[in-house]
Amino acid sequence: MITVTSGTIAGKEIVETLGLVKGNTIRARHIGRDITAALKNITGGEIEEYTKLMGEAREQALDRMIETAEKMGASAIVDVRFSTSYIMGQAAEVLAYGTAVQIK
Repeated sequence: MITVTSGTIAGKEIVETLGLVKGNTIRARHIGRDITAALKNITGGEIEEYTKLMGEAREQALDRMIETAEKMGASAIVDVRFSTSYIMGQAAEVLAYGTAVQIK
């Protein structure tokens, strides 16, 4: 499955637009990660535990979006975007969305 952030794919022709596709996940923070993050907040630097958590969440949301597009019969997804929002103090949602298309 080709996924791009642009509205076109170089060397390919979009022959049919199938519609909006999306995938999301909601991840909660872990108390162990919070303790490590609190220590990093004091000393400074990247909080690798949260970086990894958000990276995993983006990949899961992207995988779910691709699965939805495949069920629609798409061969590509254009205009792919990510959105993140807080659900509550300890959890965040990552949403991947784009337009499922047929290409040749």
